[in-house]
Amino acid sequence: MAEDDVNRKYGLGTKETWWEDPPVNRGNSGPDKFRWPVLSIVFTLPYLIPVTKGLLAVDRVTPGVVVLWVLVYGVAVSYALFPVAFDRSRPFRFAYSAWMLVLGLTVVAAADTSPFVMLYGTAALVFLLPLVWVVVLDGAALLLGAGILLLDGRFGDNYGDLITVGSVTMAMFFMSSLVRAVRRLQQANEEIATLAVANERERLARDLHDLLGHSLTTITVKAGLARRVLETAGDIPRAVEEIREVESLTRSALSDVRATVSANREVSLSAELVGARAALRAAEIDADLPHAVDNVRPEFQPTFGYVLREAVTNVLRHSGAKRVRVRLGDSWLEIEDDGTATDVVAGNGLRGLSERLAAVGGALRTSVRAGGGLLVRAEIPLPEPSPATPAVRAEPAGGLA
Repeated sequence: MAEDDVNRKYGLGTKETWWEDPPVNRGNSGPDKFRWPVLSIVFTLPYLIPVTKGLLAVDRVTPGVVVLWVLVYGVAVSYALFPVAFDRSRPFRFAYSAWMLVLGLTVVAAADTSPFVMLYGTAALVFLLPLVWVVVLDGAALLLGAGILLLDGRFGDNYGDLITVGSVTMAMFFMSSLVRAVRRLQQANEEIATLAVANERERLARDLHDLLGHSLTTITVKAGLARRVLETAGDIPRAVEEIREVESLTRSALSDVRATVSANREVSLSAELVGARAALRAAEIDADLPHAVDNVRPEFQPTFGYVLREAVTNVLRHSGAKRVRVRLGDSWLEIEDDGTATDVVAGNGLRGLSERLAAVGGALRTSVRAGGGLLVRAEIPLPEPSPATPAVRAEPAGGLA
């Protein structure tokens, strides 16, 4: 992923980043529900100790003093319950955030205490709400806090603490943005891993279909030929030779399956031509195949090998053809048969070939011939020629097998 794409997707420069809820942290959606209450005591002690001393120093207990005790320790208890909000819906998180801000502002207004108490609400809010609401609500709370101090005549003594609250809140805002970006990247990595598994499964399914479909079809044809030889002519030496080829094909198919599973299998166009020639001959189908693949660009040969394998397999299985012709160019391959097909049915094989060609920028076209049978053409666009390299026109290769 390019750097610009990462910044656009995970930075602060997009509307989605500002308005979306904080991404869920897989397996841990917030502070630990058992450790956090203990930590919250440590965090609230700098606020609780001086306020508690002031409340204990009053001459007599009045309803107003009791309300102050409830408000002061209500802030501490609410802050200890901070992890609970992570698992709840957006309305609950909004309600909790508003409660913390209102509680902090009420304490500042009702008690002669530092506005530092507001920090517990503004800092908690940045991890619970979309960033745009963090800016709006925390900004409004800081302005209201400044207004309360001005009206009460305490702004000159406490503006430093108010600036500290704003600075720490801003630092927590950027920390929250970083945490959100990290969680989005973790989710993206999980999605990439899932896609990689799915792509590997598709690769195995496609490769095994192409491999086993062709190999088993050829083995079936050769076994049938050996049976017919024994039943009609009693030619045991020829039948034995066919059975030996079946054994060889079986061993080769087993080796290819192992290589496919380990992703180490390489397809050779020339080897596929040899295999196609043997399979068509065993099926008693006349084959007009190229004798060489030198005119095909080397980087296209593995892909064309798959195309040839699947097309010949389809001819053996479904076509009822008596003749097959294959032509090769530097960036294209054509397989034509004179079978009985009257329409194109896109099965798993053709879909798999289309995916292979699409992966290298190519395309597969299948059409019905006028007299019956199919014409399959695979073509891959040539790379842009270098100005210093003269263009060379490649002639198609062909010839009777």
